[in-house]
Amino acid sequence: MRYSAIGFLATFTLSLLTAPLGTTAQPLGKIARVGVLEPTPQQHPAPCIFAFQQGLRDLGYVEGQTILFDYRYGEGQPDRLPGLARELIQRAPDVLWTHSNPGALALKQATTTVPIVVGVAIDLVEMGLAKSLPRPGGNLTGLEVRPVELAGKRLQLFKEAVPTITRVAVLVDPAWTAHASIPGAIAREARALGVQLQRVEARTPAAFEAAFAAMARNKADALMIMESDFFAAHRQQIAALALQHRLPAMSYGPHHAEAGSLLAYGADPRELCQRSAVFVDKILKGAKPADLPIERADKFPFVINLKTAKALGLTISPSLLARVDRVID
Repeated sequence: MRYSAIGFLATFTLSLLTAPLGTTAQPLGKIARVGVLEPTPQQHPAPCIFAFQQGLRDLGYVEGQTILFDYRYGEGQPDRLPGLARELIQRAPDVLWTHSNPGALALKQATTTVPIVVGVAIDLVEMGLAKSLPRPGGNLTGLEVRPVELAGKRLQLFKEAVPTITRVAVLVDPAWTAHASIPGAIAREARALGVQLQRVEARTPAAFEAAFAAMARNKADALMIMESDFFAAHRQQIAALALQHRLPAMSYGPHHAEAGSLLAYGADPRELCQRSAVFVDKILKGAKPADLPIERADKFPFVINLKTAKALGLTISPSLLARVDRVID
């Protein structure tokens, strides 16, 4: 895995996510306290939080011995995050950690002094959360992706994989400001491919049924899923509904393809969040967020789920299969 600021190679296995914290932590002189703001529900957290925990295990931290965590869960309701951020700050953490744009915004609005590490978010500079990628300034650093910039490429790969699609529903999360430009940001690519785009919003799990009903009314024959922590937390539900409605789906990261989406093209947020543990470690050892460059992923695996293709009665061309990074079968 390569990043624009610091090279990184991570082998990620889901079996490690539930393992206990490691046993060979580096002594810090005191037990470090990390405040964790998790935007998704406690019962269905996004995969990022487990990856972050794994990253700390890899660095030798032992929960209860060298590190303590205070968790606050937004339960998928962005309006709860500011209050939860203030609660975490009252716990006097050494560093705060979160992922997603709503989580980063809530923490940044709550404090300008406590260090903040963002596991993964979108357009941190454009959002005003950092001055620049090389020198973020202030008290926030971490990792980011730019899925909107990849949306056109994803649409091209989608059309190549399923040439018959002509009406693509684009599922967006209105809580993510970066989604405001979708589908307009890929209108030119859509016209070139002979594809009509339909914007469909969902901000709660209950809204998914209505969203898919809207797709059916508009005779959508495919679905493109924009990345958000909310969609990641409910990726199995989205994939199941797409299959139920006979809609091939293109998603952002491999985690969606693992859950049943037909295709995925984009960085794996789990690897980014795992990497973010290094930022926390550096801060706990004296580094300042202002001096830690924000890293941006530049590797975007292309994944195809052949189980889903078979269930949909689709045949993926051998030439396309030869170009994918991973096949799920």
